Amino acid sequence: MTKNPKIPEGYRANANGDLVLIENIKEIDLLRDELVVSIAARARERSGELAEFKSTVQSEIDEFVLTSAARFKAKLGGAKGNLTLLSFDGRFKVIQANQDNIAFDERLQVAKAIIDKCIKRWSDGADAKLMALVNDAFQVDKAGNVSIRRVLGLRKLEIDDKDWKRAMDAISESVQVVSSKSYLRVYERDEAGEYKPISLDMAGV
Repeated sequence: MTKNPKIPEGYRANANGDLVLIENIKEIDLLRDELVVSIAARARERSGELAEFKSTVQSEIDEFVLTSAARFKAKLGGAKGNLTLLSFDGRFKVIQANQDNIAFDERLQVAKAIIDKCIKRWSDGADAKLMALVNDAFQVDKAGNVSIRRVLGLRKLEIDDKDWKRAMDAISESVQVVSSKSYLRVYERDEAGEYKPISLDMAGV
């Protein structure tokens, strides 16, 4: 275990940062500390190895895509760089996928105001199920966030109303990509012909 130079010889710092004489610490607490610190150190090492592995593999995939495009004048994969690569015998499959983390800007509130106006105008003739669907879409969770899936789902409704369509345009324009995350998944085909993931997560090992 690496010693903290700020802690005097013969002492350990507890969770509150207080210095405690080692001789006053129970043996079982010292053994537990040694075990946990050792596991954490090895976990950090493995985490670093996985991060390096992911970065290296993604670079190799990017380089291969450029090579393939140069030789065959073709693009691999679909939108947002998502692609699937298969080994020649089909035994292994590598999938690279990108997922955007999106949020709504102030135009979502504009859309909600227009929709409320629509519902008020429709009032007597409005479909109760539609009203429930709209109200449910704009409900906020404990963190004050609306369901992105439900809000975007409103755009699938076929409603022939000028204000409604204006609200749907406002929803579409309010979508902002705040971050993107790249996922790397590797599979191996079993004897039954089904692809099983090669786990890179401790929970899946």
